[in-house]
Amino acid sequence: MIILRDVAKEYRVGDAPLAALNGVDLEISEGEFVVVMGPSGSGKSTLLFTVGGLLSPTKGHVLVRGRDIYKMSRNERAKFIRTNVGFIFQSFELLPYLTALENVALSLYLSDMPLSEHYAMAKDALERVGLFGRALHKPSQLSGGEQQRVAVARAIVKKPPILLADEPTGNLDQKTGDEIVQLLLELSRKERLTTILVTHDQAKAKMADRRFLMIDGKLSGGENN
Repeated sequence: MIILRDVAKEYRVGDAPLAALNGVDLEISEGEFVVVMGPSGSGKSTLLFTVGGLLSPTKGHVLVRGRDIYKMSRNERAKFIRTNVGFIFQSFELLPYLTALENVALSLYLSDMPLSEHYAMAKDALERVGLFGRALHKPSQLSGGEQQRVAVARAIVKKPPILLADEPTGNLDQKTGDEIVQLLLELSRKERLTTILVTHDQAKAKMADRRFLMIDGKLSGGENN
């Protein structure tokens, strides 16, 4: 489902190069739930954004569902990622003036389906994350855990085969964070979602099929839990 071959990402800090990714090789099979851990600045988010088509590598190949996504044109890649990848972030990124239902439906705006179908799919996504009863509430009326569930619903509303979660529990307390990771795990199992979760929390990492460690842009590990 996801293959990285000798992927590097280099930035310039003044005159000095900074390697955010350093020769990363990775293979993730369909339906796997994997965790990437590591300290701040180790390259975890860079890895996630590179897999998700948001950040071009300096070198290497990123294959998603058999397609080398950085050999596509920018428009072709954007369309491919919209269809195949759902993103979840630490900050929920919900629009405060929209309801939960509207926030989820908004991610379908660029699709060709009728508006009525947008809302039907958004209702279904909210039901899948256990939040159908809060569909008409705005973010300020929801708890942090509920807001993140809305964000999860937004990520899965198009039923993408791949889910990328960047520290989705970072703004939540331990109990609520555990519930969100358990939700992601259940969705991954039930819907065969290929999931990459970036986290600092070793306890949450134990729920995954495999764990990786990223240090200074280099990826190691990958043993089965």
